[in-house]
Amino acid sequence: MAATATVDLLARARGGDKRSIARLVSVVENDEPGAAEAMRALYPQTGRAQIVGITGPPGGGKSTLVNRLAGTYRERASRVAIVAVDPSSPFTGGAILGDRIRMRERFLDEGIFIRSMASRGHAGGLARATARVVNVLDALGTDVILVETVGVGQEEVDVIRVVDTVCLVTVPGLGDDIQAIKAGVLEIADVLVVNKADRPGADETARDLAQMLSLAKDRPWKTPIVRTSAQSGDGLPQLVDAIDKHRAWSRESGEYLERRRAAARSEVEALLQEALLRELAGRVGESRLAAAVARVAERSLDPYAAVEELLRG
Repeated sequence: MAATATVDLLARARGGDKRSIARLVSVVENDEPGAAEAMRALYPQTGRAQIVGITGPPGGGKSTLVNRLAGTYRERASRVAIVAVDPSSPFTGGAILGDRIRMRERFLDEGIFIRSMASRGHAGGLARATARVVNVLDALGTDVILVETVGVGQEEVDVIRVVDTVCLVTVPGLGDDIQAIKAGVLEIADVLVVNKADRPGADETARDLAQMLSLAKDRPWKTPIVRTSAQSGDGLPQLVDAIDKHRAWSRESGEYLERRRAAARSEVEALLQEALLRELAGRVGESRLAAAVARVAERSLDPYAAVEELLRG
């Protein structure tokens, strides 16, 4: 993308044009020409949005809850965005649930921008480009950004590198799923949500979570447990209140700055790895790499020796 085209696209996106915002997000997400220039222009305006992560095991009703939350935040904010990271198709690499059927009512709201991203097999529930997409939406003046993850369970700890507040969602009746939420995910939860709380077993689920919290390492923030019913909207004001309280505490305690530094480090390291990999691939050359791979496949060379040989040049 030419420099003038990037400037024009940025101007239209800043004006709130949804098509331009979608195009700009695609440029950054796919690292197309002009992505670096766009991010350089936008980055000084980042750090203003409230970024909330919705994560947890499959079957928790995360999409419905995000849909409700978006509507609740929209009542007090002029711009709300949803970044939904979906499982990838093994054939096209695209997001399987890209149509976001449960959120169809939000598409008509000009103040809500919805982006479905494919995880592309990336462990941790988040696409590698999620942080960059969030930064774009933040810089364009979005007030609240909701990041919904794939729902792969314990590996979803990556969400903490992108959002300010992590909401871990579960529901009654999932049996051993409560026990499956081990320390990795539980420790990153800032708010615990028992969704579909009108179902039998909600009390037991909340009690099990409270017991697990009592066994976890001491944290300065006391994680609240909020009961919601995304279908009816019950508990949504309490959930928003819990998120707001965590945000206020995070800023007062300095936790907010620590997370932002960790997120910045993660982003810089990711870009550094990509740059080094490109540079190394150029130095090694495709033919040498293919020859080494063939020898490893034939078992005439082990992978460690192959790497050493390629690095030696």
